[in-house]
Amino acid sequence: MFCYQCEQTAKGTGCTIQGVCGKNPDVAGLQDLLLHVTKGVSMYAHRARALGAVDHDVDVFVMEALFTTVTNVNFDESRLEALIRRAGAMRDRARKLYEDACQKAGCTPEALSGPATDAIPATRDEMVAAGGKVNPEAWSKKYGEVVQGLRDLILLGLKGSAAYMDHAKVLGHEDPKLYGFLHEKMNYLGGETPSVDDLVAQAMDAGKWNISVMELLDGANTGVYGHPEPTKVRVTPVKGKAILVSGHDLKDLDLLLQQTEGKGVNVYTHGEMLPCLAYPGLKKYKHLVGNYGSAWQNQQVEFEAFPGAILMTTNCIQRPRATYMDRIFTTGLVAWPGAVHIGDSKDFTPVIEAALAAPGFTEDGKEKYITVGFGRNAVLSVAEPVIDLVKAGKIRHFFLVGGCDGAKMGRSYYTDFAQAVPEDCVILTLACGKYRFNKLDFGDIAGIPRLLDVGQCNDAYSAVRIAMALADAFQTDINGLPLTLVLSWYEQKAVCILLSLLYLGVKNMKLGPSLPAFVKEPVFKVLQEKFNLQPITTPEKDLQEILG
Repeated sequence: MFCYQCEQTAKGTGCTIQGVCGKNPDVAGLQDLLLHVTKGVSMYAHRARALGAVDHDVDVFVMEALFTTVTNVNFDESRLEALIRRAGAMRDRARKLYEDACQKAGCTPEALSGPATDAIPATRDEMVAAGGKVNPEAWSKKYGEVVQGLRDLILLGLKGSAAYMDHAKVLGHEDPKLYGFLHEKMNYLGGETPSVDDLVAQAMDAGKWNISVMELLDGANTGVYGHPEPTKVRVTPVKGKAILVSGHDLKDLDLLLQQTEGKGVNVYTHGEMLPCLAYPGLKKYKHLVGNYGSAWQNQQVEFEAFPGAILMTTNCIQRPRATYMDRIFTTGLVAWPGAVHIGDSKDFTPVIEAALAAPGFTEDGKEKYITVGFGRNAVLSVAEPVIDLVKAGKIRHFFLVGGCDGAKMGRSYYTDFAQAVPEDCVILTLACGKYRFNKLDFGDIAGIPRLLDVGQCNDAYSAVRIAMALADAFQTDINGLPLTLVLSWYEQKAVCILLSLLYLGVKNMKLGPSLPAFVKEPVFKVLQEKFNLQPITTPEKDLQEILG
């Protein structure tokens, strides 16, 4: 196996024996083959689309296949094998769609090869072996590390975009053009690579499209559940039976809350689900009592200590410990061998029964609260006083300090950085990286909290909208604002967000705790020269450079 798609990859170069995330070589090989065949699906679907022929099932499959291979989503070999066989069937379906469209248009179908025609192995072992021939290390031997790194930069960005598209689809929001975007880029990656310059341009174009993806998801979340509101959230336990919901999916939480209403079970959010407590359509449930624990990488300890059932809704699952294996459940695309999976019925009865059978919290914890819900509507509603404070010199600078959290050494930087930010500066934060400092007291500036929790990782869109509104108010662009982005990354959602920020021309960003293994030095030099993208150093040095 060879995998370097996450920040914690072994030795900063790539996992070759076992994934740091927990996936074994078989899972890695199956995922690589699934991606390869899925490129073939898109090669036909992209051409059919150009002739006006589309197939919604094919579109959705490509999106789900990409999301399935995001870090910490699907570790189940049997489910991956089934997906590969389905990919073969979808490829046949897309090919027929293309051929029929050609016949209708009076043109000759293009003879395709590679991912479009490679045979699907008969057995799982043969699939794993075939996956080893189409992983990044194998392609690097053909294209070279720099070119393959750029190919993977695009592919990993597509995985993040597909994840966000899936979150939106669950809520009934889809955009045919965005399915076309996935097919276009997967078709591109399924063919021969023209040049480094073209790859960079394709990566920036993927970032442009991802802005539309995040806008779609933002519209889905706020359209169904209302705009987040500043909300005090309890972060200590409440006496009673309990279910913990982790991942990212708002709809799954909503369905669980509906099914647990009146059953004497309290529901808690975990990890990236924390922002859910600020949505009017979710916080209306009285038994959604607060947030438990912190970011995804601490789940083994936190889940073991949690005296109830656990539901994983999307990515972020780690290898469950035996102590809670019988009370952890998966749904959607997330899967772990041996964990009970709740299918499309979304009947969470097994989760509820496990919660009722578990002891629950025997007493209330000491009350402690944090405030979340500073999405763009909330922040822009006080834009005028914020602008006045900037003009009066009472707010000197804004920092967006956020992104993914993780277990690798070096992430304490973000705690130290946030604590070192001067008291005349405001910190915006999002994603699970906020857990490094979101329970600290930062006070306020003339009634404006110094720490503003914007939401989940996809709410980078909300943060960009805030920045654009401020830029308009000050008659400048984003780079002309007293604003610096200090980002932490872990997996592929962070990659697509970074591509979007680069497409928007945002400069002077700090990125850490380490640089992506797939972005090789010559490419990073280009990003430094064009965008002044810089790796983090120390909080003191970086603050001195930013503030002078």
